[in-house]
Amino acid sequence: MGFRDRFFTPATARAILSWRILAGIGGGVIAGVAGAPIAIAALLGLGVYGGTVLAAMPRSPRRPLIDPFVLGEPWRQIVQGALSAERRLRATVDGVRDGPRKDTLRAIAEQLERGLDEAWQIARRGDEIDDAVRRLDPTSLRSKLATLEASAAEQPSAETESAIASVRRQLETSERLQRQSDETAASLRLTQTQLDELVARAAEVGIGAADTTAYRREVDDLVVRLEALHQAVEETRSA
Repeated sequence: MGFRDRFFTPATARAILSWRILAGIGGGVIAGVAGAPIAIAALLGLGVYGGTVLAAMPRSPRRPLIDPFVLGEPWRQIVQGALSAERRLRATVDGVRDGPRKDTLRAIAEQLERGLDEAWQIARRGDEIDDAVRRLDPTSLRSKLATLEASAAEQPSAETESAIASVRRQLETSERLQRQSDETAASLRLTQTQLDELVARAAEVGIGAADTTAYRREVDDLVVRLEALHQAVEETRSA
């Protein structure tokens, strides 16, 4: 969130038309009473007012701390690849001559950082799903199911049938979660490939050898897809 985005917010509007006006006037009056020239007193009062308004403006949200080493595979490798792409992109932007094109490319890089943040959240959720699958231990569940089915064949009982049904439901849950994990990892790998391509093409944009508008649109599309994937994987929490 840039300064302009933080300025044009309801919170800033309320701060502009608040007690801070009186604080500014009061600061100017006090300076005048203390003997400061009128112009200096007015500037001091304006400074008090402006400072209190700036302090009330919304802060830019802090980026999440991304640590791929807290994740298992394949999530760790995917996030490491995304971080590497971000570093390459930043190096490309830094190498562009100062001017409007660099400013535009920097804004696009910030949009790609949003995509990286989304990828990090997706990877974290994918890792949580894998942990849930490991806790369910499908291999052990299949072994238990085979034992129960053999017991039911020799000596059927309502209790055994109930236990079989319970184990089957647990297996279905683990299989459903595993499919979700596999599909999410595949989608994230695809976006990683597309991210690498966009980073490679940033150099062309930086020297004016590529259509900046088309490039920005492709970046926006990638970020939108990552946001949609993030939302989809988060929905598994209530599934």
